[in-house]
Amino acid sequence: MTLRRLVPSALLLAVLFGSRAISTETYKAGETFDAVWKIVKDSHFDPAFDLAKWDRVGTDLRPRAVEARTQGELRAVLADMLGRLGLSHFAVIPSTPDNPGDHVNLSAQPGFDVRLIDRQLVVSSVDPDGGAAAAGVHAGWIVQSIGGTPVSDVLTGIPETTPPRLAQLQAWRLTVPRLRGPSDTTAEIGFLDGAGAAVTKSIERRREQGQPVTVGSLPTMFVRVSSSLKPTPAGGTAGVIGFNVWMTAVDPEFQKAMDRFRSADGIVIDLRGNPGGLAAMIMGLAGHFVSERATLGVMKTRQSEMKFPANPRLVNAAGDRVEPYKGPVAILVDGMTGSASECFSGGLQSLGRARVFGQTSMGQALPALFDRLPNGDVLIHAWGDFVTGTGVRIEGRGVVPDEPVALTRAGLLAGQDATLDGALAWIDRARKEIRN
Repeated sequence: MTLRRLVPSALLLAVLFGSRAISTETYKAGETFDAVWKIVKDSHFDPAFDLAKWDRVGTDLRPRAVEARTQGELRAVLADMLGRLGLSHFAVIPSTPDNPGDHVNLSAQPGFDVRLIDRQLVVSSVDPDGGAAAAGVHAGWIVQSIGGTPVSDVLTGIPETTPPRLAQLQAWRLTVPRLRGPSDTTAEIGFLDGAGAAVTKSIERRREQGQPVTVGSLPTMFVRVSSSLKPTPAGGTAGVIGFNVWMTAVDPEFQKAMDRFRSADGIVIDLRGNPGGLAAMIMGLAGHFVSERATLGVMKTRQSEMKFPANPRLVNAAGDRVEPYKGPVAILVDGMTGSASECFSGGLQSLGRARVFGQTSMGQALPALFDRLPNGDVLIHAWGDFVTGTGVRIEGRGVVPDEPVALTRAGLLAGQDATLDGALAWIDRARKEIRN
Protein backbone atom coordinates (compact mmCIF):
# COMPACT_ATOMS: atom_id res chain seq x y z
CA MET A 1 0.00 0.00 0.00
CA THR A 2 1.23 3.49 -0.78
CA LEU A 3 0.66 6.25 1.71
CA ARG A 4 -0.17 9.72 0.47
CA ARG A 5 -1.14 12.87 2.32
CA LEU A 6 -4.71 13.87 1.60
CA VAL A 7 -6.01 17.33 1.33
CA PRO A 8 -8.69 18.32 3.77
CA SER A 9 -10.90 17.86 1.89
CA ALA A 10 -12.14 17.02 -1.45
CA LEU A 11 -13.55 14.20 0.65
CA LEU A 12 -17.13 15.08 -0.28
CA LEU A 13 -16.37 14.73 -3.98
CA ALA A 14 -14.28 11.62 -3.42
CA VAL A 15 -16.92 9.76 -1.47
CA LEU A 16 -19.68 10.80 -3.85
CA PHE A 17 -17.98 10.17 -7.14
CA GLY A 18 -15.40 7.48 -6.49
CA SER A 19 -11.67 7.22 -7.00
CA ARG A 20 -10.06 8.11 -10.31
CA ALA A 21 -8.52 4.74 -11.14
CA ILE A 22 -10.64 1.64 -11.71
CA SER A 23 -9.42 -1.30 -9.66
CA THR A 24 -8.11 -4.46 -11.24
CA GLU A 25 -7.75 -6.13 -7.85
CA THR A 26 -9.69 -9.25 -6.97
CA TYR A 27 -12.33 -9.11 -4.28
CA LYS A 28 -10.55 -9.56 -0.92
CA ALA A 29 -13.09 -8.96 1.83
CA GLY A 30 -11.30 -10.23 4.93
CA GLU A 31 -7.93 -8.78 3.93
CA THR A 32 -9.52 -5.42 3.14
CA PHE A 33 -11.37 -5.29 6.45
CA ASP A 34 -8.21 -6.14 8.36
CA ALA A 35 -6.26 -3.44 6.53
CA VAL A 36 -8.82 -0.73 7.37
CA TRP A 37 -9.02 -1.80 11.01
CA LYS A 38 -5.23 -1.87 11.43
CA ILE A 39 -4.59 1.44 9.66
CA VAL A 40 -7.03 3.21 11.97
CA LYS A 41 -5.55 1.52 15.04
CA ASP A 42 -1.98 2.43 14.12
CA SER A 43 -2.51 5.99 12.89
CA HIS A 44 -5.41 7.47 14.91
CA PHE A 45 -4.33 10.92 16.08
CA ASP A 46 -5.91 10.93 19.55
CA PRO A 47 -3.58 9.80 22.40
CA ALA A 48 -6.73 8.83 24.30
CA PHE A 49 -8.02 6.58 21.49
CA ASP A 50 -9.64 3.54 23.16
CA LEU A 51 -7.69 0.64 21.67
CA ALA A 52 -9.61 -1.98 23.65
CA LYS A 53 -12.90 -0.67 22.30
CA TRP A 54 -11.49 -0.70 18.77
CA ASP A 55 -10.46 -4.33 19.28
CA ARG A 56 -14.06 -5.15 20.17
CA VAL A 57 -15.34 -3.31 17.09
CA GLY A 58 -13.07 -5.43 14.92
CA THR A 59 -14.16 -8.65 16.56
CA ASP A 60 -17.81 -7.68 16.21
CA LEU A 61 -17.78 -6.65 12.54
CA ARG A 62 -15.18 -8.88 10.88
CA PRO A 63 -17.53 -11.88 10.44
CA ARG A 64 -19.98 -9.65 8.56
CA ALA A 65 -17.19 -8.43 6.29
CA VAL A 66 -16.03 -11.94 5.46
CA GLU A 67 -19.60 -12.96 4.64
CA ALA A 68 -20.14 -9.97 2.29
CA ARG A 69 -21.22 -11.14 -1.16
CA THR A 70 -20.50 -7.93 -3.06
CA GLN A 71 -18.20 -4.93 -2.82
CA GLY A 72 -21.24 -2.89 -1.77
CA GLU A 73 -21.96 -5.18 1.18
CA LEU A 74 -18.32 -5.02 2.27
CA ARG A 75 -18.29 -1.24 2.00
CA ALA A 76 -21.42 -1.06 4.16
CA VAL A 77 -19.59 -2.98 6.90
CA LEU A 78 -16.55 -0.71 6.58
CA ALA A 79 -18.80 2.36 6.75
CA ASP A 80 -20.37 0.97 9.92
CA MET A 81 -16.94 0.47 11.47
CA LEU A 82 -15.62 3.91 10.52
CA GLY A 83 -18.89 5.56 11.54
CA ARG A 84 -18.36 4.36 15.10
CA LEU A 85 -15.40 6.73 15.36
CA GLY A 86 -17.79 9.70 15.18
CA LEU A 87 -15.31 11.83 13.22
CA SER A 88 -15.00 13.30 9.74
CA HIS A 89 -12.41 12.23 7.19
CA PHE A 90 -12.79 8.50 7.76
CA ALA A 91 -14.31 6.94 4.65
CA VAL A 92 -13.78 4.46 1.83
CA ILE A 93 -13.67 5.71 -1.77
CA PRO A 94 -15.02 2.98 -4.07
CA SER A 95 -12.92 2.02 -7.09
CA THR A 96 -15.70 -0.07 -8.69
CA PRO A 97 -19.52 -0.14 -8.55
CA ASP A 98 -21.07 -1.61 -5.41
CA ASN A 99 -22.75 -4.40 -7.34
CA PRO A 100 -21.84 -6.31 -10.51
CA GLY A 101 -23.44 -4.69 -13.53
CA ASP A 102 -23.77 -1.26 -11.91
CA HIS A 103 -22.40 1.55 -14.06
CA VAL A 104 -22.32 4.92 -12.34
CA ASN A 105 -21.15 8.00 -14.24
CA LEU A 106 -21.58 11.23 -12.30
CA SER A 107 -19.25 13.40 -14.36
CA ALA A 108 -21.83 16.02 -15.36
CA GLN A 109 -24.22 18.21 -13.39
CA PRO A 110 -27.42 20.18 -14.03
CA GLY A 111 -26.01 23.61 -13.23
CA PHE A 112 -27.51 24.41 -9.85
CA ASP A 113 -26.69 23.84 -6.20
CA VAL A 114 -29.00 23.10 -3.30
CA ARG A 115 -29.31 23.79 0.41
CA LEU A 116 -31.71 22.50 3.04
CA ILE A 117 -33.97 25.30 4.30
CA ASP A 118 -36.74 24.46 6.78
CA ARG A 119 -36.45 20.77 5.80
CA GLN A 120 -37.00 21.62 2.13
CA LEU A 121 -34.39 21.18 -0.59
CA VAL A 122 -34.05 24.63 -2.15
CA VAL A 123 -32.09 25.82 -5.19
CA SER A 124 -29.42 28.04 -3.63
CA SER A 125 -27.60 29.14 -6.79
CA VAL A 126 -27.86 28.70 -10.55
CA ASP A 127 -24.88 28.63 -12.91
CA PRO A 128 -25.73 31.15 -15.65
CA ASP A 129 -24.00 28.93 -18.22
CA GLY A 130 -25.53 25.64 -17.06
CA GLY A 131 -28.47 23.53 -18.10
CA ALA A 132 -30.71 24.73 -15.27
CA ALA A 133 -30.42 28.36 -16.34
CA ALA A 134 -31.23 27.38 -19.92
CA ALA A 135 -34.33 25.58 -18.64
CA GLY A 136 -35.49 28.63 -16.69
CA VAL A 137 -34.76 27.42 -13.15
CA HIS A 138 -34.33 30.14 -10.50
CA ALA A 139 -32.77 30.33 -7.05
CA GLY A 140 -35.38 29.82 -4.35
CA TRP A 141 -37.31 27.10 -6.16
CA ILE A 142 -38.02 24.00 -4.09
CA VAL A 143 -36.80 20.69 -5.52
CA GLN A 144 -39.68 18.24 -5.13
CA SER A 145 -38.57 15.25 -7.19
CA ILE A 146 -35.50 13.96 -9.02
CA GLY A 147 -35.97 11.43 -11.79
CA GLY A 148 -39.49 10.72 -10.54
CA THR A 149 -38.39 10.02 -6.96
CA PRO A 150 -39.89 12.41 -4.39
CA VAL A 151 -37.21 14.34 -2.51
CA SER A 152 -39.15 13.66 0.68
CA ASP A 153 -38.44 9.94 0.17
CA VAL A 154 -34.74 10.64 -0.35
CA LEU A 155 -34.51 12.71 2.82
CA THR A 156 -36.59 10.41 4.98
CA GLY A 157 -33.45 8.91 6.50
CA ILE A 158 -32.51 12.22 8.15
CA PRO A 159 -34.17 12.26 11.59
CA GLU A 160 -36.06 15.38 12.62
CA THR A 161 -33.75 15.62 15.64
CA THR A 162 -30.62 15.95 13.46
CA PRO A 163 -28.90 19.30 14.14
CA PRO A 164 -29.39 21.70 11.20
CA ARG A 165 -25.68 21.79 10.34
CA LEU A 166 -25.48 18.00 10.03
CA ALA A 167 -28.85 17.74 8.27
CA GLN A 168 -27.60 20.18 5.66
CA LEU A 169 -24.57 18.05 4.92
CA GLN A 170 -26.54 14.80 4.82
CA ALA A 171 -29.16 16.26 2.49
CA TRP A 172 -26.47 17.43 0.08
CA ARG A 173 -24.77 14.03 0.09
CA LEU A 174 -28.05 12.21 -0.52
CA THR A 175 -29.34 14.38 -3.34
CA VAL A 176 -26.36 15.57 -5.38
CA PRO A 177 -25.50 12.10 -6.78
CA ARG A 178 -29.09 11.86 -8.03
CA LEU A 179 -28.80 15.22 -9.77
CA ARG A 180 -25.58 14.29 -11.53
CA GLY A 181 -25.07 11.83 -14.36
CA PRO A 182 -23.32 11.30 -17.69
CA SER A 183 -22.62 14.33 -19.86
CA ASP A 184 -25.31 15.31 -22.38
CA THR A 185 -28.04 13.36 -20.56
CA THR A 186 -31.07 15.04 -19.05
CA ALA A 187 -32.41 15.10 -15.52
CA GLU A 188 -36.18 15.22 -15.01
CA ILE A 189 -36.62 17.40 -11.95
CA GLY A 190 -39.84 18.59 -10.35
CA PHE A 191 -39.91 22.00 -8.70
CA LEU A 192 -42.21 24.29 -6.79
CA ASP A 193 -41.54 27.67 -8.37
CA GLY A 194 -41.66 31.13 -6.83
CA ALA A 195 -45.40 31.45 -7.43
CA GLY A 196 -46.12 28.12 -5.74
CA ALA A 197 -46.80 26.26 -9.01
CA ALA A 198 -45.51 22.73 -9.58
CA VAL A 199 -43.30 22.57 -12.68
CA THR A 200 -41.17 19.83 -14.18
CA LYS A 201 -38.01 20.67 -16.11
CA SER A 202 -35.93 18.45 -18.36
CA ILE A 203 -32.44 19.76 -17.61
CA GLU A 204 -29.36 19.00 -19.65
CA ARG A 205 -26.40 17.80 -17.61
CA ARG A 206 -23.16 19.46 -18.65
CA ARG A 207 -19.55 18.83 -17.72
CA GLU A 208 -18.09 21.05 -15.05
CA GLN A 209 -16.15 24.09 -16.17
CA GLY A 210 -12.78 25.08 -14.78
CA GLN A 211 -9.17 23.96 -14.73
CA PRO A 212 -9.01 20.16 -14.25
CA VAL A 213 -6.78 19.01 -11.38
CA THR A 214 -6.10 15.50 -10.11
CA VAL A 215 -4.47 14.50 -6.82
CA GLY A 216 -3.55 10.88 -6.21
CA SER A 217 -6.57 8.59 -6.35
CA LEU A 218 -9.09 11.38 -5.90
CA PRO A 219 -11.53 12.19 -8.70
CA THR A 220 -10.70 15.02 -11.07
CA MET A 221 -11.65 18.38 -9.63
CA PHE A 222 -12.32 21.51 -11.67
CA VAL A 223 -10.86 24.67 -10.15
CA ARG A 224 -12.83 27.86 -10.60
CA VAL A 225 -11.83 31.29 -9.29
CA SER A 226 -14.05 34.36 -9.58
CA SER A 227 -13.30 37.98 -8.75
CA SER A 228 -15.21 41.22 -9.07
CA LEU A 229 -15.26 44.73 -7.67
CA LYS A 230 -18.48 45.48 -5.77
CA PRO A 231 -19.80 48.80 -4.47
CA THR A 232 -20.49 49.13 -0.74
CA PRO A 233 -23.69 50.82 0.51
CA ALA A 234 -21.75 53.97 1.45
CA GLY A 235 -20.12 54.30 -1.96
CA GLY A 236 -16.87 52.47 -1.28
CA THR A 237 -15.46 49.48 -3.14
CA ALA A 238 -14.77 45.90 -2.14
CA GLY A 239 -12.89 43.22 -4.02
CA VAL A 240 -14.82 39.95 -3.89
CA ILE A 241 -12.82 36.76 -4.52
CA GLY A 242 -14.36 33.29 -4.54
CA PHE A 243 -13.08 29.83 -5.40
CA ASN A 244 -14.55 26.35 -5.18
CA VAL A 245 -11.70 24.14 -3.92
CA TRP A 246 -8.23 24.58 -2.39
CA MET A 247 -5.83 23.53 -5.15
CA THR A 248 -2.55 25.14 -6.28
CA ALA A 249 -4.22 26.47 -9.43
CA VAL A 250 -6.09 28.92 -7.18
CA ASP A 251 -2.95 30.71 -5.99
CA PRO A 252 -1.93 32.64 -9.16
CA GLU A 253 -5.53 33.71 -9.82
CA PHE A 254 -5.94 34.84 -6.21
CA GLN A 255 -2.68 36.78 -6.49
CA LYS A 256 -3.88 38.54 -9.66
CA ALA A 257 -7.15 39.46 -7.94
CA MET A 258 -5.31 40.85 -4.92
CA ASP A 259 -3.13 42.98 -7.20
CA ARG A 260 -6.31 44.37 -8.80
CA PHE A 261 -8.01 45.06 -5.46
CA ARG A 262 -5.03 46.31 -3.45
CA SER A 263 -6.52 49.82 -3.23
CA ALA A 264 -10.10 48.67 -2.52
CA ASP A 265 -11.79 49.68 0.73
CA GLY A 266 -12.19 46.05 1.73
CA ILE A 267 -11.76 42.45 0.60
CA VAL A 268 -14.43 39.74 0.72
CA ILE A 269 -13.40 36.08 0.39
CA ASP A 270 -16.34 33.88 -0.57
CA LEU A 271 -15.85 30.30 0.64
CA ARG A 272 -19.49 29.24 0.57
CA GLY A 273 -19.78 25.72 -0.81
CA ASN A 274 -15.99 25.25 -0.76
CA PRO A 275 -15.35 21.80 0.83
CA GLY A 276 -11.59 22.21 1.21
CA GLY A 277 -8.44 20.99 -0.47
CA LEU A 278 -4.71 21.36 0.13
CA ALA A 279 -4.36 22.48 3.74
CA ALA A 280 -0.87 23.95 3.31
CA MET A 281 -2.32 26.61 1.00
CA ILE A 282 -3.95 28.44 3.88
CA MET A 283 -0.56 29.73 4.97
CA GLY A 284 0.17 31.39 1.65
CA LEU A 285 -3.27 32.88 1.04
CA ALA A 286 -3.48 34.18 4.60
CA GLY A 287 -0.17 35.96 3.94
CA HIS A 288 -1.97 38.43 1.68
CA PHE A 289 -3.57 39.86 4.83
CA VAL A 290 -1.04 39.31 7.64
CA SER A 291 2.27 41.13 8.02
CA GLU A 292 3.81 38.73 10.54
CA ARG A 293 4.12 34.93 10.74
CA ALA A 294 1.19 34.65 13.12
CA THR A 295 -0.13 31.15 13.85
CA LEU A 296 -3.38 30.33 12.07
CA GLY A 297 -3.69 26.97 13.77
CA VAL A 298 -1.97 23.87 15.07
CA MET A 299 -2.22 20.33 13.70
CA LYS A 300 -2.01 17.83 16.54
CA THR A 301 -1.07 14.19 15.99
CA ARG A 302 -0.53 11.37 18.45
CA GLN A 303 3.18 12.17 18.68
CA SER A 304 3.64 15.80 17.71
CA GLU A 305 2.25 19.21 16.81
CA MET A 306 2.72 21.22 13.62
CA LYS A 307 2.03 24.94 13.45
CA PHE A 308 0.42 26.60 10.43
CA PRO A 309 1.84 30.15 10.29
CA ALA A 310 0.71 32.79 7.85
CA ASN A 311 3.46 33.55 5.32
CA PRO A 312 3.36 37.29 4.54
CA ARG A 313 3.17 37.97 0.79
CA LEU A 314 5.69 40.75 0.18
CA VAL A 315 5.80 40.75 -3.63
CA ASN A 316 3.08 40.93 -6.25
CA ALA A 317 2.61 38.80 -9.37
CA ALA A 318 5.16 40.94 -11.24
CA GLY A 319 7.77 40.52 -8.50
CA ASP A 320 7.45 44.08 -7.19
CA ARG A 321 7.71 44.76 -3.46
CA VAL A 322 4.31 45.22 -1.75
CA GLU A 323 2.85 45.13 1.73
CA PRO A 324 0.12 42.68 2.76
CA TYR A 325 -3.36 44.18 2.47
CA LYS A 326 -4.23 46.14 5.62
CA GLY A 327 -7.92 46.97 5.02
CA PRO A 328 -11.00 45.14 6.37
CA VAL A 329 -11.32 41.48 5.36
CA ALA A 330 -14.63 39.60 5.41
CA ILE A 331 -15.05 35.85 4.85
CA LEU A 332 -18.34 34.27 3.74
CA VAL A 333 -19.14 30.72 4.88
CA ASP A 334 -22.13 28.38 4.91
CA GLY A 335 -23.07 24.84 5.85
CA MET A 336 -21.10 23.42 2.92
CA THR A 337 -17.86 25.23 3.81
CA GLY A 338 -15.47 22.54 4.99
CA SER A 339 -12.01 21.48 6.02
CA ALA A 340 -9.21 23.68 4.64
CA SER A 341 -11.78 26.46 4.17
CA GLU A 342 -12.64 26.12 7.85
CA CYS A 343 -8.98 26.14 8.89
CA PHE A 344 -8.43 29.34 6.89
CA SER A 345 -11.60 31.07 8.08
CA GLY A 346 -11.20 30.00 11.69
CA GLY A 347 -7.51 30.87 11.66
CA LEU A 348 -7.93 34.44 10.40
CA GLN A 349 -10.96 34.86 12.67
CA SER A 350 -8.91 33.76 15.69
CA LEU A 351 -6.22 36.32 14.83
CA GLY A 352 -8.86 39.06 14.65
CA ARG A 353 -7.82 39.68 11.05
CA ALA A 354 -11.11 38.74 9.40
CA ARG A 355 -14.78 38.94 10.26
CA VAL A 356 -16.88 35.91 9.28
CA PHE A 357 -20.41 36.16 7.85
CA GLY A 358 -23.04 33.55 6.99
CA GLN A 359 -24.02 30.20 8.47
CA THR A 360 -21.95 27.88 10.67
CA SER A 361 -19.61 25.74 8.58
CA MET A 362 -19.47 21.92 8.33
CA GLY A 363 -17.27 21.23 11.34
CA GLN A 364 -15.14 18.73 9.38
CA ALA A 365 -11.60 19.99 9.66
CA LEU A 366 -9.35 16.97 10.16
CA PRO A 367 -6.28 16.47 7.95
CA ALA A 368 -6.15 13.04 6.40
CA LEU A 369 -4.13 10.44 4.52
CA PHE A 370 -5.23 7.95 1.94
CA ASP A 371 -4.20 4.31 1.47
CA ARG A 372 -4.92 1.90 -1.35
CA LEU A 373 -6.71 -1.17 0.07
CA PRO A 374 -6.32 -4.81 -1.03
CA ASN A 375 -9.63 -4.70 -2.95
CA GLY A 376 -8.55 -1.59 -4.87
CA ASP A 377 -10.61 0.93 -2.90
CA VAL A 378 -8.98 3.88 -1.12
CA LEU A 379 -9.24 4.52 2.61
CA ILE A 380 -9.31 8.12 3.79
CA HIS A 381 -8.34 8.41 7.44
CA ALA A 382 -7.61 11.39 9.66
CA TRP A 383 -4.07 11.63 11.00
CA GLY A 384 -4.35 14.81 13.06
CA ASP A 385 -6.64 17.30 14.74
CA PHE A 386 -6.78 21.04 14.06
CA VAL A 387 -7.21 23.88 16.54
CA THR A 388 -6.95 27.57 15.73
CA GLY A 389 -4.17 29.75 17.06
CA THR A 390 -6.37 30.58 20.05
CA GLY A 391 -7.13 26.92 20.76
CA VAL A 392 -10.60 26.64 19.20
CA ARG A 393 -11.27 23.11 17.89
CA ILE A 394 -13.23 23.24 14.62
CA GLU A 395 -14.06 19.53 14.24
CA GLY A 396 -17.69 18.96 15.27
CA ARG A 397 -18.17 22.67 15.97
CA GLY A 398 -17.55 24.43 12.72
CA VAL A 399 -16.58 28.05 12.21
CA VAL A 400 -19.24 30.14 13.93
CA PRO A 401 -19.81 33.44 12.08
CA ASP A 402 -19.18 36.71 13.87
CA GLU A 403 -22.31 37.94 12.10
CA PRO A 404 -24.76 35.08 11.47
CA VAL A 405 -26.93 35.58 8.38
CA ALA A 406 -29.79 33.14 7.81
CA LEU A 407 -30.29 31.68 4.36
CA THR A 408 -33.97 32.13 3.47
CA ARG A 409 -36.07 31.05 0.52
CA ALA A 410 -37.68 34.48 0.35
CA GLY A 411 -34.27 36.12 -0.01
CA LEU A 412 -33.23 33.69 -2.75
CA LEU A 413 -36.46 34.26 -4.68
CA ALA A 414 -35.90 38.01 -4.45
CA GLY A 415 -32.40 37.62 -5.86
CA GLN A 416 -30.81 38.85 -2.65
CA ASP A 417 -27.46 37.81 -1.21
CA ALA A 418 -27.90 38.80 2.41
CA THR A 419 -24.54 37.33 3.46
CA LEU A 420 -22.58 39.37 0.93
CA ASP A 421 -24.70 42.44 1.66
CA GLY A 422 -23.88 42.12 5.36
CA ALA A 423 -20.16 41.90 4.63
CA LEU A 424 -20.24 44.96 2.34
CA ALA A 425 -22.10 46.99 4.97
CA TRP A 426 -19.55 45.96 7.61
CA ILE A 427 -16.68 47.12 5.41
CA ASP A 428 -18.23 50.59 5.42
CA ARG A 429 -18.47 50.51 9.22
CA ALA A 430 -14.92 49.23 9.59
CA ARG A 431 -13.50 51.90 7.28
CA LYS A 432 -15.37 54.60 9.20
CA GLU A 433 -13.88 53.35 12.47
CA ILE A 434 -10.39 53.41 10.94
CA ARG A 435 -10.83 57.02 9.77
CA ASN A 436 -12.07 58.06 13.20
